[in-house]
Amino acid sequence: MATRAVFFDVDFTLIYPGPMFQGEGYAQFGARHGMQIDPARFAAAVNAAAPILDDDQRLVYEDELFIRYTRRIIEEMGGRGPALDACAREVYAEWAACQHFFLYDDVAPAMKELSAAGYRLGLISNSHRCLASFQQHFDLHGLVVAAVSSSAHGYLKPHPSIFEAALTLVGVAPDQAVMVGDSYRHDIEGAQRVGMRGVLVRRDGGEAGGEMNVPVISSLSELAPLLR
Repeated sequence: MATRAVFFDVDFTLIYPGPMFQGEGYAQFGARHGMQIDPARFAAAVNAAAPILDDDQRLVYEDELFIRYTRRIIEEMGGRGPALDACAREVYAEWAACQHFFLYDDVAPAMKELSAAGYRLGLISNSHRCLASFQQHFDLHGLVVAAVSSSAHGYLKPHPSIFEAALTLVGVAPDQAVMVGDSYRHDIEGAQRVGMRGVLVRRDGGEAGGEMNVPVISSLSELAPLLR
């Protein structure tokens, strides 16, 4: 079946966080709440907190799940005290603000090329970010025909219902759609479970294992030729 629609994950596929969500930024969050946070421990802290999101089997979107994840990062970086919860909630709230993020250079050209070629483009995001504001902030209006966020939908990727909702909005069958994202578990496996195909984005140049049986690209500029 010919591809008619291409769906994109948002965070770390289309955009990446600026300094506010790196080690130094977390240290500044902590300082505002009277905590000393070690920026050098940021990467290890993110790895330590990851199971909070990855091990949740219900796949229900809940603010508290992400606040708990953020709180764990802060704790792993040395944050302690009664202001810990308030700090985590501030970080979580700010994550939704588009001005803290940057669009990858290859995104707009790739999306324009795909749209001009007749593909219907959509967004599926595990985020509480307003996707209409996201499109406006990054000047993507007119390129995206449908967007579904997990906070509005109620379920997180890889739950099948969020992919099915996006397919319904765009008006295509699963075998006519491709999901593009940086997470094999959330983006690719989730899409495959409902009959969509997947393309994994590895901007660091890493390759997926052969058992994944999915195309891997390092830039969205590779997407249009791949679909053709």
